[in-house]
Amino acid sequence: MAEATELGTPVHVPAAAALELPARSPFELFWRRFREDRLAMASLIFIGLLVVVAVAAPLIVNIAGTSGPNVRDTSALDAFGTPNGPSSAHPFGVDQAGRDVFSRTVYGARVSLIVAFLATGLAMIVGVIAGLLAGYLRGWVDVLVSRSVDVLLAIPYLLLATGLAASCSLGDGCLGGALKPGLGVVIFVISVTSWPPIARIVRGETLSLREREFVEAARSVGASNSRIIFTEVLPNLVAPIIVYASILIPQVILYEAALSFLGVGVQPPTASWGQMISDATGIFDTAWWYMLYPGLALLLTVLAFNLVGDALQDALNPKASRK
Repeated sequence: MAEATELGTPVHVPAAAALELPARSPFELFWRRFREDRLAMASLIFIGLLVVVAVAAPLIVNIAGTSGPNVRDTSALDAFGTPNGPSSAHPFGVDQAGRDVFSRTVYGARVSLIVAFLATGLAMIVGVIAGLLAGYLRGWVDVLVSRSVDVLLAIPYLLLATGLAASCSLGDGCLGGALKPGLGVVIFVISVTSWPPIARIVRGETLSLREREFVEAARSVGASNSRIIFTEVLPNLVAPIIVYASILIPQVILYEAALSFLGVGVQPPTASWGQMISDATGIFDTAWWYMLYPGLALLLTVLAFNLVGDALQDALNPKASRK
């Protein structure tokens, strides 16, 4: 029996009632830990707003009263063809072709997020499946996947991606014309070069899980390998998969910006932050605004995703964060 005091009078409370705690689901525990990180919550709000901006880019440009991303305003250039800085008509200024930097920055967010989510999703699907099969089946499947991962990780990924993107951006594309120059090539190239790390992580976790009691129990009742892999092993890998995906997204955004900066990414006239920074290098001394605003957008977006990824890692694996 536990003893409590009410208005000076001892009150006996059953021990079971005194020790009873409200039950919380794993998601409630995760969300409670995640929302304690104020930087992560602010970053999550920023990402949500960025998604809204990307989806509603035409509406936002119309509300701002600026011209479209590919509309050339020659009146915003001086007599020598030099772009003018920020003004009421063009709050972020214009580039050397007279195109509005604000609208191109807004539309660049759409390109970055499309590449980030699609390329990350494809890389995660390939990596997770390859890692599960290699870790559970072992044998020649493990050898094939592991050696493929080793070969891809041994090649400088940016050099490989640049070569693939350049070859697919010529003529009719690659894979028999299935991949045309443009956004599809960028997503394909980033996906091909981004799946090996997650495959290695999933393989290592699967090697440990395949010897656990719940897997042995599933084998004893005659469950097939595919059923064990996708209904027993995979659910136990959700946390590391989510954490790695959140870390991969900002890397993919930088990846796309780097490819566009080198001229083998998103092709003109489509607006891309990396391409805008590349175009601004030659006129940075006279048109600083053309590099500043897409650079800030890229910096804040990558920082926000990194902060959310770190908070997800701490919330999903609190024991590791305390070490």
